[in-house]
Amino acid sequence: MKLSVKEVCKEKGLTIQDLADKMEMKRESLSRAINGNPTLETLEKIASALGVDVPELFTSSSSGGIIGVIRIRDTNYNINSVSDLSRLLDRIESGEIVL
Repeated sequence: MKLSVKEVCKEKGLTIQDLADKMEMKRESLSRAINGNPTLETLEKIASALGVDVPELFTSSSSGGIIGVIRIRDTNYNINSVSDLSRLLDRIESGEIVL
């Protein structure tokens, strides 16, 4: 799963600078977040500023299927397929991940 904030900005007719201004942050900080590993909170702020849902900030390497992020306590789990979701559920059922 790849973050596609730049593509969403382009679709909305915005630059990264426009988005940074809208979010009241420096362009460099926003670029670091986009190119790094942003927190769910940052993703939510980006999505809100763009007027989209968080999953719309991602593209999948496979066509169709599930694309999502599940947050359990302070950990985010990327879900790109039914098998990813199944593995996460198995880990929860086994007690490896505690809700």
